[in-house]
Amino acid sequence: MSGNRLAGKVAAITGGSSGFGEAAARLFVSEGARVVLGDIQDDAGQAVADALGDAARFVHCDVSSESDIATLVDTAVSEFGQLDIMFNNAGIVGAVGPIDTVDAKEWSATTGILLDGVFYGMKHAARVMKPQNSGAIVSMSSTAGIMGGLGPHAYTAAKHAVIGMTKSVAAELCHYGIRVNAIAPHGMATPMVSGLSGDPSDIEGTKANLAAGSPLKGRAGVAEDVANAALWLASDESGYTNGHTLTTDAGVTTGSSGSAPAFNEAQPMIREAGKRGL
Repeated sequence: MSGNRLAGKVAAITGGSSGFGEAAARLFVSEGARVVLGDIQDDAGQAVADALGDAARFVHCDVSSESDIATLVDTAVSEFGQLDIMFNNAGIVGAVGPIDTVDAKEWSATTGILLDGVFYGMKHAARVMKPQNSGAIVSMSSTAGIMGGLGPHAYTAAKHAVIGMTKSVAAELCHYGIRVNAIAPHGMATPMVSGLSGDPSDIEGTKANLAAGSPLKGRAGVAEDVANAALWLASDESGYTNGHTLTTDAGVTTGSSGSAPAFNEAQPMIREAGKRGL
C-alpha cells in the first residue's frame, strides 16, 4: 500500500540498514518521500537503498562521529535539495552488567551512540531546517527512558536523556516551525532484540516469545509499529504535536501487563477492616 503522506519531503534516517530504520525508510518512500540512509552496516544499507531505487541514497554513518552526521545531512541537501525529516534512530544495547562492573569506556561508547548521536542529529538538522522555517525531528527513546529497571544502566540513562533533550530542543525550534518529538518502544521484534538471545535474524522466534507475554493478547510489537509512529510524527498530520514522546508499548508504561488484572471477577466491594458489601 502506498500514499502521499510525505509527498515532496526528504528524510535522513540513521540506523537505516535494518530494524526500525529500514522499516521507516521503506514506509517513507511508499508515502512519497526521498530518503538518505546512514549506517555502519554498509552492505545492508546499500541493499536497502538499492531496493528503494532513485528515491534513496546510502552513506556510511557512525552516529558517534559528528562529521558523519553532518555528511548525512549534507548529502540529503545535495542529492535532494532539502531536509524535511530527521529520524535519529540508530541504536545498540551497549554496556551491560551491574553498576559496579560497567566499564567506563563501554559506557562512553554506548552514550556516544545513543545520546551524542541524537544530539548531532538534532544539531545538524536544525542548521538546515531553521532557514527554511520548517521540519520534523524524530528521535528514538525507549520505555527504558520512561520507567526504571527495563534496560542496562547506560541504555536507560541515554534514553531518559533523549526524552529530556526532545522537550528542551522542541521548546527552542518550535519558533522556527520545527517540531521535535520522540518514540518510546517496548521490546520489539527487531534484530537488536533478537540478538539478545543469540540470533539477530530470528525475528519470527522473537515475535513468538514477545507475543506470549504481551499485554495485547498474542500481539508482539514489530518494526512496522515504530515506522508507523515515525510516519505520523514526520508528517503534517501531527502538525500540532511538539515535545511529545509517543509510546509503542502495548500500554506497559501505563500499567498494562501480560498478567490478568488483580480484580478480574465481580465481587462485593471491600470496605474497612476487610468487610465486604454495602
